[in-house]
This record gives sequence, structure tokens and C-alpha cells, in this order.
Amino acid sequence: MRPQVILHMMSSIDGRITTADWPNSVDAEETYEMLHEDLRCDAWLVGPVTIAEFAEGEPRPIVTDQIYPRQTWKSAGAGIAPYAIYLDRSGSLHLNRERVNGDALIAVLTSGVSDRHLAELRRDGISYIFAGDAELDLDRALNILGAEFGIETLLLEGGGTINGAFLGCDLIDDVSLLILPIADGHPGVPTTFDYHLGKARLLRLVSVKPLAGGMLHIRYRVCQADRGNA
Repeated sequence: MRPQVILHMMSSIDGRITTADWPNSVDAEETYEMLHEDLRCDAWLVGPVTIAEFAEGEPRPIVTDQIYPRQTWKSAGAGIAPYAIYLDRSGSLHLNRERVNGDALIAVLTSGVSDRHLAELRRDGISYIFAGDAELDLDRALNILGAEFGIETLLLEGGGTINGAFLGCDLIDDVSLLILPIADGHPGVPTTFDYHLGKARLLRLVSVKPLAGGMLHIRYRVCQADRGNA
């Protein structure tokens, strides 16, 4: 059974999520992280761009002739949640660490990644799973994470494309949205969802909480066809 997925994002009132050049009159990052902790999920998931910001040092690739089976591998430190999960379809990231913010890393890969990259992940203590041959199967990834790592709740903290892909596959159950008192309006700036979803999704309002500095924390439930509008 796949984990419950909560989309946790921070945006301007017009949905922009890139914070460059935003006024710093509100302590947005600290509030966002506080809400992240309050949601108490077993794992958080991001894309390659976000996780690359946590890389340490220069790439240290490995040369090996060994062939590794395309099956889940768990590091020695992978027994206790929360986990930091990242998508890396081609196996191109070099993080050189086994944890981010104290959370054990798990890479979501396709079976086409090189054995050299798998050797590097093992050396660095990064667990990994396979979810697809050439493209990532997000539903499959979630089910593996639930079955093999015991993850029951997961925070999705991706960019607009990744968020849209999850929503397009009906894999988002709830939305936790921190709205900042900022109007952006810049064209071409990433937003909460930057992906062709086909049919728009209906959300049911769960709660609205005013926070310091004019911020709002809004919770929604995603209404999906297979469970009606519950």
C-alpha cells in the first residue's frame, strides 16, 4: 500500500515558488520548516535540482566491473525514519553523503543507471530503489517505499513539474500550502504546478490558519474520483 502523500509548499499569493528577490520581511523559511516538522511524516521527497543543493564536495565517481542486481538496496543507516528521498532518473547526482538534515537518503532510480553509479551510492551509504526502466513510475516508487521502508506518510516538496506529475497520476492526497504576503507576477517563474495535468483537480478546504507576518497556512484534501469527494 502506498504512503499518504502530502504536498507541502510555500508560495506567493499568485503561486510562484522561486524566492529570489522576494522581500525578507517575513521569516518564511523558518515557518515553512516548522510546519514541515509539525506534519510529522515518515519521509520527504524532492527532485534532482533541490537535492543537488545538499551535495558535499566535488564528484567522486567509482570505476568498477561489478554488476549489481536491479533491486532495492538498504544502507546500514536506513532502519529509522524519517527519510530524505530524491528522484534521479538517470543516476547523475553525486551527493557524497548519506544523510540530509539528519535523515537517511534514499534514491529513486530507473534500471538503466550505471553500475558505477550504484557502486558510488553504496560507498556513500545511500539506499536506493528502482521504479521503471527508462522513465520513473511514481506509483510504483511509492508502493516500494511503503512496502520495503515502512513509509506511511510522505511530504512531497518538489518543483512544479514533479508536483504536477504526482497530481496527474492522482498521487497527492492532501495539500499543505504556506501562502506568503507577497505578489510576484514575474512571467516564466516556476509555480506550484507546472505540468499539463489534463483535467483540473477539485480540492476540499480543511483548515486556514493565520500566522505571524501576514502568512497563511492552508490545508486541503484532494478530491479524487476513486474516493468521491470525501
